[in-house]
Amino acid sequence: MMPLQRVNHEAMATEFSIVFADPALDPTRAAGLARLVFDEIDRMEDELSRFKSISDIWRINGLRTGQSTTVDFATLDCLQLAQSVHAETNGAFDITIGPLMQCWRNQDGSPRTPSEEELQSVRSRLGMHLVEIFAHDLKVGVKADYLQLDLGAIGKGYALDQAVRLLEENEVSGALLSAGESTLLVHGQPPHADGWPINLDTAEPQLLLLKEGALSCSGFDVKGNHLMNPRTGHPVEVADRRSYVQAPTAALSDAVSTAFMVMEHTEIEAFLGRFPELKRWG
Repeated sequence: MMPLQRVNHEAMATEFSIVFADPALDPTRAAGLARLVFDEIDRMEDELSRFKSISDIWRINGLRTGQSTTVDFATLDCLQLAQSVHAETNGAFDITIGPLMQCWRNQDGSPRTPSEEELQSVRSRLGMHLVEIFAHDLKVGVKADYLQLDLGAIGKGYALDQAVRLLEENEVSGALLSAGESTLLVHGQPPHADGWPINLDTAEPQLLLLKEGALSCSGFDVKGNHLMNPRTGHPVEVADRRSYVQAPTAALSDAVSTAFMVMEHTEIEAFLGRFPELKRWG
């Protein structure tokens, strides 16, 4: 049996990887497919990154009140999903929190505590109600000057979702895709196994056999205090915990695992009751 083949690629400020588990896939074809997948991920970064002047998000963030711009399908997909998760989590997930992040940091990146007046000013530029999506026209408009949309908590997962379609089209029987340590996406199964064994770093370590869909993790151990509570305007209190969410798509698991770091336990339980296709650990 051919051993698993792993290929890595740097994009979106993280390391993407593909672990091929297809006995019929020789190393040369695996390398070619990996290049195809990583080219697609690079294309997604060019379209979705707020740091690239060629991206849709860069253009949206440069709009003034009442202006709009044409966007590609990927941007539209991400914004519509972000809008839905924002609504279903009562604002716990919010891609407009860029100004809030800046408010709590000095120019050199060190932490600072803003005044209440500063926070009040920033709040006028927060919330998905400031983003207008015109799906039929492939356009996005804004209701405030110079929003700072950031798809960091959804874009990597979305890129994995697009990448796995290429593996399906090329009839790869099994692969595990990942975006850093935060999101995994399963395509098929490894040979002679019922799923992909994943170690969960929860209060009591668990072994999850991931058979389908995606698994995302949010926490503080990698980036430290980097999560904001859009509801309060304050950072989420650092805690020794991780939020794991399994969902049908990587973009959804990405977004929901971030929201769960903000939401109260009772809210999370109610949310999961409405969406039984989602599962949570941690």
